[in-house]
Amino acid sequence: MAGGSTGYADILKAPYAARLLTGTLVGRLPSATAPIAIVLLVRAGGGSYSLAGALAAVYGIGTAIGQPLLGRAVDLYGQPRVQLPAAVVSAAGVVLLVLAGTDSPALAYTAVAVAGVFTPPLEGGLRALWPSVLGGEDRVHRAYAMDAVAQEIMFTVGPLLVTLLVSLWSPAAALLAINAVGVCGALSVVASEPSRRWRSAPREAHWLGALRSPGLLALLGAFLFIGVALGSITVAGVAYADDQGRESVYGWLMAALGLGALVGGLGYGARQWAGTPERRLRAIVALLALCYLPLTLTPGVLAMTGLCALAGVFLAPAIACSFIVVDRHAPHGTVTEAFSWLVTTFGVGSALGTAVAGPAVEIGGTAASFAVAGAGGIAALLVLLTTQRVLAAPVRPADATIRTENDPSGAAEPGFSSGHQA
Repeated sequence: MAGGSTGYADILKAPYAARLLTGTLVGRLPSATAPIAIVLLVRAGGGSYSLAGALAAVYGIGTAIGQPLLGRAVDLYGQPRVQLPAAVVSAAGVVLLVLAGTDSPALAYTAVAVAGVFTPPLEGGLRALWPSVLGGEDRVHRAYAMDAVAQEIMFTVGPLLVTLLVSLWSPAAALLAINAVGVCGALSVVASEPSRRWRSAPREAHWLGALRSPGLLALLGAFLFIGVALGSITVAGVAYADDQGRESVYGWLMAALGLGALVGGLGYGARQWAGTPERRLRAIVALLALCYLPLTLTPGVLAMTGLCALAGVFLAPAIACSFIVVDRHAPHGTVTEAFSWLVTTFGVGSALGTAVAGPAVEIGGTAASFAVAGAGGIAALLVLLTTQRVLAAPVRPADATIRTENDPSGAAEPGFSSGHQA
């Protein structure tokens, strides 16, 4: 069995793999940095924090609405016809925001709504491409883990990049530059041969699309609460830093959370796992919930940083394992849409967690806000436990043939199935 670093190197050496991963991450920079970039732009123009927060929220809502709709369009019409035009329209919305400023709130809201709704579903698109690019089952599952780790890095580096560009130029220039780079990332992906060749399997006409899968609905319900947990930690971390009287503490806590996720993701992808991914996901989420609970103790900074690192360890494995479960439960012809629904649900849950943690701080203090994270983890586990029977019946079971919608051309090597792990 290959070690983690060797296994990841083997994946990146596969034709187009490094290009697709890099292009997807670069293409997603605008969405990863939009909240902080919008806030900085509005404040630089003399707008209030309330307006800045509202605009960032509208962007987030737009993204949540647009991802599954665009994901369904990708399944129907292919990646190049949807991803690149969506990226261009989203960037045009940002240009409109920069040009119009906040003197006309209605125009500003329209601009960020357009930018959010048309954010291309590159994340789901990449996961749909992995099987045809990599072939073997263990390599695809390792790629899912690498994908989850790369997300953690992007959401850590992205805000730092924004602040660097703002210090060098201005918020407007930073926003324009990141979106221009994002369009280039989308172009790099859709111009590649795997993206141009990829076609979804024939799908059953149904207005619910991917959501007609009970197993997928169960998974989305669990990840809604995981999103709640993560969103609440961002607010609770600020409250904890305020209690300590040092703003820098917040950065340490978030860095520790990201480092823990990085270590956990690398470890998860370094080996093959026995048993079904659904059962494994329950175990990982149970450990995730268990690690959230000690955060309510709010000990000293050093201990709290360690607890945050521990809380992050099982996040990337949970996300990586969820990718496999999505692939097994997505109805035929809906794989990109299904992955996009996961992105949307996680984002909505994070927004809810942020909204709940604020009042929790005011009512019960910092410990209460961290308790929201623990409650979210426990709720996610309960959803998985109560839906075991539904999750035990995937659309594509372990003995499914290789020609799934994730690999309609049969490009993966013989013996690769969409679910079973040795």
